Amino acid sequence: MNCVKQKAIAKKLISFMLVICLIGMPEIKGYAQEGAPVSISAPSAILMEASTGTVIYEQNADTSCSPASITKIMTMLLIFEALDRGDIKLEDEVMTSAHAQSMGGSQVFLEEGEMQTVDTMIKCIAVASGNDAAVAMAEFIAGSEEEFVSRMNERAEQLGMQGTHFEDCCGLTDSDNHYTTARDVAAMSRELITKHPAVFNYTMIWMEDITHNTARGSSTFTLSSTNKLLKQYQWTTGLKTGSTSKAKYCLSATARKDDIDLIAVVMTAPDYKVRFSDAATLLNYGYSVSALYKDENKDALPRLIVDGGVAEDVGLVYKEGFSYLDVKGNDLSAVEKILNLPGAARAPIEAGEKAGEAVYRLNGETIGTVPVLFAESVAEAVYKDYVLKVLGYFLL
Repeated sequence: MNCVKQKAIAKKLISFMLVICLIGMPEIKGYAQEGAPVSISAPSAILMEASTGTVIYEQNADTSCSPASITKIMTMLLIFEALDRGDIKLEDEVMTSAHAQSMGGSQVFLEEGEMQTVDTMIKCIAVASGNDAAVAMAEFIAGSEEEFVSRMNERAEQLGMQGTHFEDCCGLTDSDNHYTTARDVAAMSRELITKHPAVFNYTMIWMEDITHNTARGSSTFTLSSTNKLLKQYQWTTGLKTGSTSKAKYCLSATARKDDIDLIAVVMTAPDYKVRFSDAATLLNYGYSVSALYKDENKDALPRLIVDGGVAEDVGLVYKEGFSYLDVKGNDLSAVEKILNLPGAARAPIEAGEKAGEAVYRLNGETIGTVPVLFAESVAEAVYKDYVLKVLGYFLL
């Protein structure tokens, strides 16, 4: 074969190999496409800023995956919501059932009839990923694991987790009907850490002893964190690991640096080291491009004139603070806040109704708004009110 033919064949082979490689490459979405690519080994991942919910990077984030023990993020969310409602207290005693004791996989070896406080049970779940503790808490809150799982699915629906369905409260099942996505894991992780930051008191524990008090006596058991990022990545705050033969290795990692909370979710990683290194890579990328603008909206608002009311004016309050995540290197000191309020309001007025809004603009574009609400109710004035007003003027 002459040299010319060899070169022609070589070119065709190279072209064919390039086509095959391109077909086999997973679709990469998010800011990484815009000049800051992230190289990770896990097939599915997402990086989110917690206060705004902004997705900084995603890769196959809607692919259905088995969640293993990161299922317990939803379990912990329901536990903290029950605490907030006052349904349970941290010092309440929880009894371990035979069903809870029977759980395999990650466990803290609770025995049937053993009593532990809610506080200790949360530690067992958050630190050591105890399946037995998760089931014991599910039964304590809902009466049965089945009812608790029903509440988990209801809560997932409320959070818009369209790619998720749970069949147990700990992730031990291999059922194909127990699944989630990286995006949904980020959503429930965000709800947990933003609404219940007390969870960090548990997820940042590296090692702690608990005491088993059973019919056979008292013994000490050491809880060791399954989240090795606590030692490998200095800004780590949590959150939950998971692994089964079906799910492979997954992780929802949370971190705080410069008052920015990031959530890096890694699904179906090939081994336990990859899930941690991928999460660290995502977090480092996020902090390298992120700047957060925050306005707690504590400034005083003007009182608004009321037409036809028993009061002449009404107070105003912001509904909430404002956060904006920038990943494009903008000067956030240039953010403008503009109040859009009417000249007056017509009675009747109900406290909590929207009066106007605060508009935030950057480089000539609106980046967000916050509703401004009436702080007080004002009834509509009737004939008697006007008579009393007139008399009041004469008596001054």
